[in-house]
Parts: sequence; C-alpha cells; structure tokens
Amino acid sequence: MATAPKEAENAIGLEEIHTEKQEPPKGQKTFTVEEAVETIGFGKFHIALFLIMGSTGVVEAMEIMLIAVVSPLIRCEWQLPDWQVALVTTMVFFGYMVFSIVLGLLADRYGRWKILLLSFLWAAYFSLLTSFAPSYVWFVFLRAMVGGGVSGHAQGLIIKTEFLPTKYRGYMLPLSQVFWLAGSLLIIGLASVVNPTIGWRWLIRIASIPGILLVLVFKFIPESARYNVSTGNVAAALATLRRIAKMNRAAMPEGVLREPAKERRGRFKDLLHPRYLRTTLQIWIIWLGIAFAYYGVILASAELLERDLICGSAAPPEQDPSDDSEESRSPCHCHLFGPAAYQTMIISTVGEIALNPLNILGINFLGRRLSLCITMGCTALFFLLLNICTSSTGMIGFLFMLRALVSANFNTIYIYTAEVYPTTMRALGMGTSGSLCRVGAMVAPFISQVLMSASFIGALCLFSSVCVVCAISAFTLPIETKGRALQVCI
Repeated sequence: MATAPKEAENAIGLEEIHTEKQEPPKGQKTFTVEEAVETIGFGKFHIALFLIMGSTGVVEAMEIMLIAVVSPLIRCEWQLPDWQVALVTTMVFFGYMVFSIVLGLLADRYGRWKILLLSFLWAAYFSLLTSFAPSYVWFVFLRAMVGGGVSGHAQGLIIKTEFLPTKYRGYMLPLSQVFWLAGSLLIIGLASVVNPTIGWRWLIRIASIPGILLVLVFKFIPESARYNVSTGNVAAALATLRRIAKMNRAAMPEGVLREPAKERRGRFKDLLHPRYLRTTLQIWIIWLGIAFAYYGVILASAELLERDLICGSAAPPEQDPSDDSEESRSPCHCHLFGPAAYQTMIISTVGEIALNPLNILGINFLGRRLSLCITMGCTALFFLLLNICTSSTGMIGFLFMLRALVSANFNTIYIYTAEVYPTTMRALGMGTSGSLCRVGAMVAPFISQVLMSASFIGALCLFSSVCVVCAISAFTLPIETKGRALQVCI
C-alpha cells in the first residue's frame, strides 16, 4: 500500500514519531501490525505466550478461591457471624472493582506488560501480609488490597489477544480456562492438607509462591506490538515482530511497518463514543450478570449442600446428638471443612471445564453473540431446575452443569470484550467491564446466603431472570467479532 508523501509528512509531524523521520519512497510496500501478526502465524512464541500468560489464571484463581477455603477457619478463630464472613468476599471484589478501572486506564497509557508486572508484585505483597493479619479488620483490609492487585491480571489476557492471529483467538483463549481450573483445584488440594495441619496462615503463604515465581518468567514475553505502535514506538514494535517471526521460523511481511501513532489513548469517554455506546452498555450488563450468576452458583452450592433448602423444606439440618462440642453450639456456626466437603468442592470445580469443547465450537462456528446467548439461556434454565425435588446426586448434577455453563459465559464475554474494542482503549474496556463484573460478585453473597435461606424459589428466580436479561443483551449486541481483525482506533 503506497502512502501519499504529503499526508504522511503531516501525520508524522502531528504524532511526533521520532523513530521514523523519513517517508519510504513512493511505491514502497508497507504493512501494519495486524498484517504482520497474520503473516507470521502461530508458532513456538504463541505456545510460550499461552503457557506464561495463561498461568496468570492459576494465580488469580488461587487468590480468589482462597477465601472459600479459609472462611471456616477465620470464622472459628475470630468468632465471626455470617455477615462478617460474607463481608470478606465483598471487600475482595470491592478492591477488584476500584482498581480494575485504574489499572485499565494506566495499561492503555503506559503499557500492558508494566501494569501486569505491577499487579503481580502488588497482589503477592499484600497476600503475604494477610497471613500475618492480627485481627479481622486487618484481614479484610489486606484482602481488599489483594483484590486490587488481582484486577490487573486481566492484562495477561489482553497481551495474548493482541499477539494471536485472528483464526486462533477463538480456540486458544477459551483454553485458558484450564489454568483457572488448575488454580482452583490446586488451592482446594492445598487447603485439604495445610489447613488441618499447619493452619490457614501457612496456606496463604504457600499460595503466594506461584505468583512470585511467575514474575520471574515475564521477561520472556515482550510488550504488545499493537500497544507500542499505537504510542509511536514503531522501532520497538518492529523488533518484537521480528523476534516472534524468528521464534516461529516464519518470514516477516515485505515492506516497512507503517501505522500512525494515536495520541488519544485510554480515555473513559471513548467507551461512550456513539460508535461504542450501545455495545459498552450491553457489555456492562452482561459482565455484571455473569459474575452475579457465577459467584451465586459457587456460594449457593455450599448453602444447598450444608443446609436443607431443597424440596421446599425450611427446617434446619438435624444435629448429630453425639456432637456436643463447643463448636457445634457456637452461635457463629463454627464448622470446619472435612474430607467430604473438599471432595464436593473438587467435583463442582471440575464442572467448569466440562463444556469447554462445545463452548469453543460455539464461539468459532456460531459466533460470540449467539454462543453467549445460548449458554446464558441454559444457565437461566438450570437455575430453575434446582427447585426440582431430587436426590443429592441429582442436585450435584445440576450444580455441576451450572458451573460448566457459567464458566462458558465467562470464556465468551472475555473474548468478545477483548476483540470488540480498539487497541487505544482495549485495556480500559476490559478494566471497566471487570469493575462492573465485581459489582455482581459483591451482590451475589447476599442473595445466595441471605435471600436463599428466606425464599429458595425467590432467589432462584432472581438468578434466572438476570441470566435471561443477559441472554437478550448478548443476542442484540450490535457488533459480531467472529473472524474480525482487531481494530486499532475508533
């Protein structure tokens, strides 16, 4: 593609691209980052990228799921009532919500890699401090700070998205769910061994190790070439692309890398630009609803398995007459997890990957919008099916399918959000969406643990209704990103 010398000279003068002071001769070939990524194709670099950036999901899952396996112990240690236990989870997501927007804004301005590194160091530091918390108040504050650090882990997904060729995004990004599953199973397995022996404080310290180790291999992954070229750092972008081509044993496109820098980056009002206003609002609704359903399922699972809330019974579970310990009489319901509880958690967690193959097929053949609409609709249906009077095995089966469906919902909306926004505001778009996501997560405990005890069918109908709204929003999204190149600017 030839560039008009006069227009290019003006563009360079305005954008102050110091790395290229002269225009290529008229008729010389040029290429963009998008064209380079597609030409280089998939190879060894992308496998390393998938393993390293995907592993951020392991760390994130361990930090988020940590509260679920530590809550019974801090309840007993500090004699906490239900609302104080629930407040811990709420404050973790509050920290996540606040910092999602801030870190997304900073990532669009200063780079994805820098913010990812900062977020890992931040989360590891405050997680370690949590293990020394002298009181409940300090524990809540420090876990909220951990949530703030974990919110920056989304930059790993953005880096993967911006380096993957178009036809591979729909396959590789959903496979990242394997890392979340691995992190969840790892923390549950560790908890079953560490909690009964050396205690929850050592569990937190051990859980911090993977995040610290992962920081050491971040140097093998470069800053996003799309981000570099959007800031005018064409030389760095070109060096990165050449490195990828060398690792993949592929040829670079012919010509000169040519893509004007964008001064307008990471502005919140761009999300509300007329071109993206409707998309942004609907994405926010979907993210909020998906998180509400996802964490609602996790918390409802514990409620359903520990209390007699099925078949319309409001009676409390029968107390074992032989269990006359101080803990059994505690007004704070101090009951530690036993082997059966950990086994149930593992079974339900494995459900998160059960529909992954079908989810990948749906994303790539039906498209992002229709696939998300179908899985959200099925989620609404299975919430209502929980009201059916069935055996414990049947109920666990319904919960297993719900975990699979809500996980598929997250897979699809992550991909869609990363693809629909241009490079200049992609991190901010993910950050604001993640922030709204945590609002849903903050509300879920009060529905699953409070409303469900008062009105079982009422809570299920609320979860189902929210999922129906999300399904409609997904179906009516104005932009389909299947097979579409990543956009550079508005």
